[in-house]
Amino acid sequence: MGWFWADSTISTDTPLHPVQTSNAIPPPGCPLHAGPSANPASLPSKRPSTRSQRSCPVGLRDAPPSSADTPRSRLNPLNYIPSNLSQSRAKHQTVNLPTEREMSSIPRGDADSNWEYPSPQQMYNAMLRKGYDDTPEDAVETMVAVHNFLNEGAWAEIVDWERRFSRGLSHGWRACTRGDESFRNNATELARVENVAPPRLLRFQGRPNDVTPKAKIMDILRTVYPARFGGELPFDRHDWLVQRRTVEGLTKEVRYVIDYYSGAPEPTGEPVFYLDVRPAVDTPSAAAERLIRWGGDIWYRASGVAAREKGY
Repeated sequence: MGWFWADSTISTDTPLHPVQTSNAIPPPGCPLHAGPSANPASLPSKRPSTRSQRSCPVGLRDAPPSSADTPRSRLNPLNYIPSNLSQSRAKHQTVNLPTEREMSSIPRGDADSNWEYPSPQQMYNAMLRKGYDDTPEDAVETMVAVHNFLNEGAWAEIVDWERRFSRGLSHGWRACTRGDESFRNNATELARVENVAPPRLLRFQGRPNDVTPKAKIMDILRTVYPARFGGELPFDRHDWLVQRRTVEGLTKEVRYVIDYYSGAPEPTGEPVFYLDVRPAVDTPSAAAERLIRWGGDIWYRASGVAAREKGY
C-alpha cells in the first residue's frame, strides 16, 4: 500500500528521512490487508522470511547507498522499490494482466509530473518476487485499484493539512477554529484565494514493523477502556516526505505518518479500512500543528459555534 514508481535515476547522496479517512473493500487474498482479524485461509501463503507478513511485498525497511550490485543497491531511494520490475508475463501465469500504469493525482517533488502507480502485471511480479506464490491472479487488478484509492485518500488528507498550515501557525489556528467540517466545506474557495503552490510528494517509505507512538498510546487505552477504544494496532504504516511551499515562496520538508487500520466489517461482511494521517512530531511547529488542529475543532464544537451557524 502506498507504493508508486519512479523510473528516473536519482542520486543517493540526498539524505533519506525516516521517513480522510478512507474505506475500501479489499480483494480476497490481498497480503497487504492481512490485519489481525483476517482469515489466514484466504491469504496467499508466503515462503519463510525474516520479514513480517504485515509488510508490503514491494518494499524494504532500509536501503543504504552502496556501489555493490546487491538487491538493496538496486532499490530506488525515493520509494525503496526495485525500479526494474518486469512487465513480462510470469512463468506459469494463466491470466493476462494489464501492463498500463495509472497516473496518480500526487505531484512528484523531483519532476514536473505526477507519481505513477504500478501496473497489475508489475504488482503481480513484485508479489511473486517477495514470495507470495499463490496470489490469485484474477484479484490483482482489484488489489491495484484498492491501493490506488487508498493512496489518493491519504494524499487528500495531506493536502487538507497543508491548506491549513502552509501559511503559518496563525493562519492554521484561524482555519482550525472553524471546525473540520466547516473548513472542508470551504477548502476549495480557500485554496483559490490563498495563491500558495500545492504540496508535492518527495519520497516515501513503508515501515510496517515500526508502530507509531500514537498507535501505542491508543493500544494502551484500548486495554484500559476497551468499550471506548476498540480495535487493533495498525496493520501497516507509511511515512511520506512532503515538500511544502510557504507563502514567502520558500520550501520546507514535512514528514507525514500514515497508519492503516482495519475497521469493523460491513453487515455484508466486507472489511473496512481507515487511514490516520498526520504530521510527524519532528519539530516544535509540527507538534503545534497537531495540537492546534485538535484543539481548534474541540473549541469549535464546545463553544457552540457550530450550533449557532446552523441556526439552533
